[in-house]
Amino acid sequence: MRTEEVLSGLGTGVWRWAAHTDRVVLDPQAARLLGLPPACVTVHASAVRGRLHGVDFIELNGILDLALAEGTLAEGRLRVVDTEGDVVRVVRCRMRALESAPGEQTDIVGTIQEVIDAPAGPAAGPPGTSDWRLSREAFLLSAGRALAEARSTDQVLRVAASLSMPGFSPDGMGVFAVEGDDLVLIGQHGYRPEETGPFRTIPMDSSFPSAEAARTSRAVYIAGREEYERRFPEAWRYVQAVPRGSWAFLPLIAEGRTVGAWMAAFEDVVPFTPDERSVLTTVARMLAQALSDAHVHESERELADGLQRSMMPAVARIPGFDVAARYVPSGGGLQIGGDWYDVFGLPSGQTALVIGDVQGHDVRAAGLMSQLRIAIRAYASEGHRPDAVLARASAFLTRLNERRAGDPADARFATCLYLQADPVTGTLTVARAGHLDPAVALPDGTLIIHPSDGGLPLGVEDDPVYPLSEHKIDPDETMLLCTDGLVETGGHDLYSGQARLGAAFGATLGADLETVAEAIVDTVTGPGSYATRGPHSGRSQDDIAFVLLRTAGATRLAHPESERHMYLAVPQSEQQRISDARHQLRGLLYDWATADQIDAAELALSEMIANVMVHTDSTANVLADLTGPPGRRVLRMTIADADGNLPHRRHPGEMGSSGRGVLLLQALCDNWGVEPRGDGKAIWAEFREEDQE
Repeated sequence: MRTEEVLSGLGTGVWRWAAHTDRVVLDPQAARLLGLPPACVTVHASAVRGRLHGVDFIELNGILDLALAEGTLAEGRLRVVDTEGDVVRVVRCRMRALESAPGEQTDIVGTIQEVIDAPAGPAAGPPGTSDWRLSREAFLLSAGRALAEARSTDQVLRVAASLSMPGFSPDGMGVFAVEGDDLVLIGQHGYRPEETGPFRTIPMDSSFPSAEAARTSRAVYIAGREEYERRFPEAWRYVQAVPRGSWAFLPLIAEGRTVGAWMAAFEDVVPFTPDERSVLTTVARMLAQALSDAHVHESERELADGLQRSMMPAVARIPGFDVAARYVPSGGGLQIGGDWYDVFGLPSGQTALVIGDVQGHDVRAAGLMSQLRIAIRAYASEGHRPDAVLARASAFLTRLNERRAGDPADARFATCLYLQADPVTGTLTVARAGHLDPAVALPDGTLIIHPSDGGLPLGVEDDPVYPLSEHKIDPDETMLLCTDGLVETGGHDLYSGQARLGAAFGATLGADLETVAEAIVDTVTGPGSYATRGPHSGRSQDDIAFVLLRTAGATRLAHPESERHMYLAVPQSEQQRISDARHQLRGLLYDWATADQIDAAELALSEMIANVMVHTDSTANVLADLTGPPGRRVLRMTIADADGNLPHRRHPGEMGSSGRGVLLLQALCDNWGVEPRGDGKAIWAEFREEDQE
């Protein structure tokens, strides 16, 4: 008599599930028990799922996963329902996975038999309370989310060390990685260093439970100290002094390959029921995938960082100046950015400082960045002025874009700032192509923008014009050239990002430039750098490049007695720069004794610039000089324009809408006047510091 006939006589059906087709073959008895016509049938797995209670089917999946992971026989009770969802019978299902070649999907065979007088209820797996199941599901959801968010191996290990499982939390853990023929401990929790010594490197062919789990890809459960000593005597001599009662060693399998092993140790004896083994198996799978993803992410990041840093030059020494520079990649994977800086000497004895940002975060952006950096060096070495260097670089990038005319979406532009430092005069000549203005940090950390005339980004047109601007920095001041990532990373706007940088400068008073540079990096990339809080807050990331420049050997004094100067041009077409002028003046007067005088000076400056904007067609050239020792300083503000008509005192009527500018200056400042010049005039106003001490 055949086996099938014997089983049929006992009321037992036979079935086989083909994983690669997701179809199930049922004999007549199995089909009958599932409420299908009693005949040999092949149905889609969904037809079987439709005959099982929904809760039981979810439990059945857990039992199947456990059977596949451990290669053991699985058993569960299932409620069979009719088309209306009513329970018609309870069946016992036993199943086992068939042997398969590595990488192939595994078929499952099993039997099904009706359970007489079985109570209705969850049928798959050992009985357990619904509260425990809910707790288990909540734990797995939380653990899965935490592991999915981990981006590095260290983060994955920290999550693993914090896992607290429902009802049987381990008090010791170890994570091992396969490295060649050895199993290497890469992280642990709950053990003293001297207790982990023998387990730091374990040969794969040794009789240690962790090695067996990794070697066979099967979990090893040890439910007591006697069992450990009996099964693994070689490892027991290192473990017996550690107060643990049970151990679970699970293989870490990612993409069909065993990458390591995970050990969970418990203080008490744990029976390792199917439910408990199911939780451990699920955690091991998530842990293996998280470690695999972290390794891929770290490898890609290391490759991208290495490629990007190889393109960053060493900072050249500049006669008369100290320089520090940093590049900080952001983002993940192979998102290579186009930010760069460069510092190099010129044939004239001057030094060029360049900072730029190519559009995009990919290999093409990095390639264009490298080409632009080389081109700018070449044009500068020919002796061209900063404006000519940028004009030629723009034409160069435009031609590169034209060569890819078949793919307009791949055309790129770049922003750039080129600064030429003269060590003899201390003059800094700037040409700017759509890039951020340079900024200057004053001795107290106040960061003020030095507006400079600029032109279009590189690559927009092949014959652009880039005006030149000249700057000087006092010995106690630091000039900052940066890309937008330094300001905006972490969800900041221009103003909050600038305030964040000012805090970094303020925290490093008197420090050398290298220390200041490190403080800036920590401030911008640290955990407290975000503008807002919460998992969905704006946390934009971008590559960061910046260069710091300071007069050589200068120290930042708390109250410098050297002169300070501010220069700014406000064209008729850019009247919004009046706000920049006020902001820059307030920064210049950061340590002025009287706050009311600062407000008065700011108002007077606005009035003088507005007078040029309203009554002339020329640009307002703003110059502010601060001279004298603290407490007795004099601020002189001069606004020059190309119009020869001199202002004079007027007597506007009660309803007059203008004519009060001169009266306002007389009321606000200590002294004022007008100087005719060959090409126009200059109006000036002075404020004398009122020492409060």
